[in-house]
Amino acid sequence: MKNKKSQYEIFREKVKIILYGTNTILGRMFDLVLLGLILLSVLLIMLDTVQGISSKYHYQLWICEWIITIFFTIEYALRIISIQKPIKYIFSFYGIIDLLAVLPMYLSIFFPGASILSIVRALRFLRLFKILQLPQISHQSFQLKEAIEASKEKILVFIYFVLISTVIIGTIMYLVEGKDSGFTSIPMGIYWTIVTLTTVGYGDISPQTPLGQFIAALVMILGYGIIAVPTGIVTAEFAKKSLRNNTVSTKTSCQICGSQLHFDNAKFCHECGTELHH
Repeated sequence: MKNKKSQYEIFREKVKIILYGTNTILGRMFDLVLLGLILLSVLLIMLDTVQGISSKYHYQLWICEWIITIFFTIEYALRIISIQKPIKYIFSFYGIIDLLAVLPMYLSIFFPGASILSIVRALRFLRLFKILQLPQISHQSFQLKEAIEASKEKILVFIYFVLISTVIIGTIMYLVEGKDSGFTSIPMGIYWTIVTLTTVGYGDISPQTPLGQFIAALVMILGYGIIAVPTGIVTAEFAKKSLRNNTVSTKTSCQICGSQLHFDNAKFCHECGTELHH
């Protein structure tokens, strides 16, 4: 019994090196094969939706999809048994993506058409940064994540303001235009407002009265501002994070604001612009 346990532990270690090790030859080979299968799977799913190809090769595509799904299922199971804390992996970001990559094909047994959801396997390409070991890209992605988290409160307030505005504008358009112009209800007016604010403009509903057209013009102009504001908020936070990460703590303190965070060889304080005396 002790010998079997020892063999099992050796097997787990070898599997862990292959699945999680990016610095070994076998590990990198497996990662490259995995990325190739993910790409192939996504292409097969897309081809199966092309009527001309699907009518001729649907069965072959279906078989290939199941082969890849079984491979991903075995890989998912091996990832669980090869680490000390499997629960941590199962509920991690990559663990959830790996599970979602195999579930749709099994769900398609009970719900035909669910296999199309296997397209979420494209999310597994996020492993590419880890496999290629690009620290600069990882650093930038971390800064972007920090910027989004830092600006989420401002964005939520802005979205709240936009939602209130859409309700008010939708109601006004319902009163101004009425049912004859397609604004049959307040929800329909809100729908038109959202479509117009996002600059999509399907054209299925359009104002006919001069006042309604004037309001529509204002909403269109407002739409450009709505697109710019969240982008500006995140960009500003991203710039702040980049500035802090590019500055270093020095023994030189600014005489005005007292900041010790400055660029290398900086002559002026980046906080208040005062000349530094090294």
